[in-house]
Amino acid sequence: MEENTLTTIAQDMLTEAREASSGRSAHHLNGGREHTLQQTMIALAEGQDLKEHENPGEATIQVITGRVELVAGDESVQLGPAQYAVIPQQRHSLHAHEDSVVLLTLVNKG
Repeated sequence: MEENTLTTIAQDMLTEAREASSGRSAHHLNGGREHTLQQTMIALAEGQDLKEHENPGEATIQVITGRVELVAGDESVQLGPAQYAVIPQQRHSLHAHEDSVVLLTLVNKG
């Protein structure tokens, strides 16, 4: 069994995101398209966005480090470290107000 901490992975991912032209990086912790449970860490450099996209299904987002804003339609929620939200069942986007890493957990009904 490999031992890692979310904090260590987050620090490495932020380094990758800062160096990437897209300003972001992602890493599957568990699963993938062929699994029911999927967990993906996403790092966004300050000011970067995940542009509006469709709801992935039942999902939550948890902030590991940084501050983000989850926007769905006319509603938004600001999240900081150790905070989480259920992703709305509609198109939504995510904005990083500072260098941030989030943990996306979703159930693939595939």
